[in-house]
Amino acid sequence: MSTARFEDKAVLVTGASSGIGAAAARAFGEAGAQVMVSGLDEAGSRATAEAITAAGGEAGHLHGDLADRDICRRLFDESLSYLGRLDVLVNNAGLSRRGTVEDLSDDDWDLTLAVDLSAVFFMSRAAIPVMKRQGGGAIVNTASELAIVATRNQAAYCAAKAGVLQFTKAMALDHARDGIRINAVCPGPVDTPLLASGREDREAALIAIAEETPMGRLGRPEEIAAAILFLASDDASFMTGAAMVVDGGISID
Repeated sequence: MSTARFEDKAVLVTGASSGIGAAAARAFGEAGAQVMVSGLDEAGSRATAEAITAAGGEAGHLHGDLADRDICRRLFDESLSYLGRLDVLVNNAGLSRRGTVEDLSDDDWDLTLAVDLSAVFFMSRAAIPVMKRQGGGAIVNTASELAIVATRNQAAYCAAKAGVLQFTKAMALDHARDGIRINAVCPGPVDTPLLASGREDREAALIAIAEETPMGRLGRPEEIAAAILFLASDDASFMTGAAMVVDGGISID
């Protein structure tokens, strides 16, 4: 694949302050795209954008809380103003609040659904008319292997990510004739700040998770970024509504 396969393309990546989003934003920049980096952590978003520009790419950065639908709209509008057009939207922002149904507070549930699912709706709703006017585009949503298989103490996260997967399929059907391809990537356990967050001994938890993975290790953000770029690229031109599972085999074990 050409390292410039996104040349002259405009890309918005949410949740790009760190982890998978940051890796994807950098990879798009390396592939020639003009990138808008969006994240909750202003310093992290700036660092991602600066890494892209230091490598010879073009990037801007914004920060805001996608739990707020008005912030979703503002970030989208400001991104479009900066980029001038939008060829690829990566809905990657996410968080996790651990707990069973009995454990989760109303705020935990509402926040998880707002960031992990509703923000995907609000950002996509803003992007689709723009892409239709341009004659097409690609949306890649970060779901999870927990959209396919469940795990304990993640009731809200499992529900939200399953919603992302079905939402992806529904949008793909609605907009296939508009030239807009909409796919999801379903990462397994990836070595990011989100993984095992909130656990008392995070390092021990990461080791245990890696040992439970058939491949015996955690995924790297760059491995998920490669899948995102594939789904956004012309190499995936006949793919829409797909769920690409990148999980080290954990969902088949």
